[in-house]
Amino acid sequence: MRYITFLTALLLLISAGNLPGQNDNSLVRKGNKQFKEGKFKEAEIDYRKAMELSPKSFKGEYNLGSSLYRQKNWEEAGRSYMNSANKMKTNDVAGKAAAYHNLGNSLLKAEKYDESVEAYKQSLRLNPADEDTRYNLSYAMRKLQQQQQQQQNKDQNKDDKQDNKDKQNQNQQQNQQNQQQDKQQEQKQQISKQDAERMLQALKNDEQKTIDKVKKQKAKPVQVQVEKDW
Repeated sequence: MRYITFLTALLLLISAGNLPGQNDNSLVRKGNKQFKEGKFKEAEIDYRKAMELSPKSFKGEYNLGSSLYRQKNWEEAGRSYMNSANKMKTNDVAGKAAAYHNLGNSLLKAEKYDESVEAYKQSLRLNPADEDTRYNLSYAMRKLQQQQQQQQNKDQNKDDKQDNKDKQNQNQQQNQQNQQQDKQQEQKQQISKQDAERMLQALKNDEQKTIDKVKKQKAKPVQVQVEKDW
């Protein structure tokens, strides 16, 4: 399996003697020594001190990025590589290409795959023959595609969950509506039953009145007319 290539700071460290001023030069050399011994935090401190004395030093900036990268401080490392590329002279093609290569690596580690792809592309524009950068670009593009697919799946799952939630809410509303209708129907049936009972009772009352009336009439004595005596 091929691994992602990291271009170390040695390319710029060996020419650190060109740095302006003895003080910042000695600090960079001290940082280089710490870096080679694996003391990356100590190297970072020396490089930062050198940067304070010579803010325009692209070499100190680049080496600072490398020390940060080794400490897995991907985002700060990326900023230092970008700054170093911006500080380099236009004709320093190799230096700029290396800076963008390692910027791509930093962004790759930070899982900012889209930005990583662009950094590698910029490095290849400056140095098209660099196979390591070409491989890293291919790897970053695959990771970007996977990330986009995962995001798409995540969005789809989110949409599905929302659809299921909407469907559940719809079913709940339908159930509530059905329950309300059943309740109303039950109330109507109850009212109808009560009306029927009242009507039946009224009929019974009328019938009883009729019976009572007939009984009263039968009980009334019949008056017989007596002939008049002349």
